[in-house]
Formats: sequence, structure tokens, C-alpha cells
Amino acid sequence: MAYGKLYLIPTPLGDGSPADVLPAPVLEILPGIRRFVVEEVRTARRFLSSAGLKGHIGDMEFYELNEHTAPAQVEGYLKLFADGSPVGLLSEAGLPAVADPGALLVALCHRHGIEVVPLVGPSSLMMALMASGLNGQSFAFVGYIPAKTEERRAALKALERRSSAAHQTQILIETPYRNDSLLADMLQCLSGSVRLCIAANLTCPDQYIRTQTVAQWKASPITIGKRPCVFLLLA
Repeated sequence: MAYGKLYLIPTPLGDGSPADVLPAPVLEILPGIRRFVVEEVRTARRFLSSAGLKGHIGDMEFYELNEHTAPAQVEGYLKLFADGSPVGLLSEAGLPAVADPGALLVALCHRHGIEVVPLVGPSSLMMALMASGLNGQSFAFVGYIPAKTEERRAALKALERRSSAAHQTQILIETPYRNDSLLADMLQCLSGSVRLCIAANLTCPDQYIRTQTVAQWKASPITIGKRPCVFLLLA
């Protein structure tokens, strides 16, 4: 059986035009794909419309893959490739399958010998790292840490120890409405000499990127608000 390919399609990190952040070859591939696996159908439709496919959305097929999707349903998506047609994977923002449930579909494709084609686009994690001035030779993305205060503070101290022992940048993210509580715990429990980068709303008009020591952040605190944000620390 000749399966179709899976294209991993990046999306903008904010509400700007896709043409501002996605290479032309990515936008040129989109009209040839009619079947998409997406995190949220409404967001996917909006992206494709802004990417030049307005008026063609009704001809497309959308299948959701998010934190509520059962494993059996993911396995069932194998049929989407059976007729040889290409399938596009879309995240809510940025690169699909990175801190994203779409990784389950990518794993399915590898198990069945389906070709996976990653396309170029914005990565908030790598953009934050390259702009942080922290160690870009050795780094670890740890994703989300616990939300409860005591567990979160313990996790932050563990990250500080790991960073100090290996001189390794630690990269983490948080649900936007918890950004400021995470920052407060960082300033409360991390050593004053730890270098902390806050990178919010990357690629957007109000992009904010700044690296200071924890002691400096304490002296000039900020409010991040509900903006998508990447935190990086180096002890």
C-alpha cells in the first residue's frame, strides 16, 4: 500500500500574517493538502484562511487530535493516509508535535513506515534560547512543571541544581494565566545569581525578551500577564 505523506506544518505564534513568519515554500504546499489533523478545528480554519486558502476551507477535511483524543482514535487516523493523499498536521501555534499531542500521530506514521516531512517555521523555544544569551551548547526543555506552589518550588530548586551541575540552560513553559505566579515562585526560591530570561509574545509587535539575574528581577519586577511565554534559567 502506498501511503500518503504527513506534512508537519508550522503556524504563527501570534495573530500576524502567516507570510510574515512562514517561508514561501510552506505556504505553497498548503493548497495541495485537503486533509488536516488539528488541535482545534476553528483555529485551523482561521490559519488556513489567512494563509491564502479562504474560499477553499469547505473542501477540506479536519480531524481533531488534542489532550481529549483517545488512543484508539489516533490509531484510527491511519486510514487518512491509505489512499495516498497527503495529510497536514497543525498545532495551535508554532511547531506541531513539540510540547503538543500531535506527536502521537507522528509516532503512528513511523510505526507504519509513512514518510514524515517537517516544514520550516517559528519555534518559540529555539527563538527564546538564541535570544537569551544563556548556554546554547547544552540545554534541556522540561516543559511544564507542577502548578501547586510547594511542588513547583521544589521543581524549580531541582532545575537550579541540575543547571549548576551541568552548566545547562533549563527551558520551561507555563499556561499563560499562571505566568505571573510562576515568576513569583522563581523570584522567591531561586538563588539571586541565577540568570533568568523571560521571552513573551515572540514574533509579535509587543515581543518582550530580557535576561537578568534573579536579584535584578527582584529589584525591577514585571507583570507578564496572559501572554505566551518561555522561561529560561542558568545557574
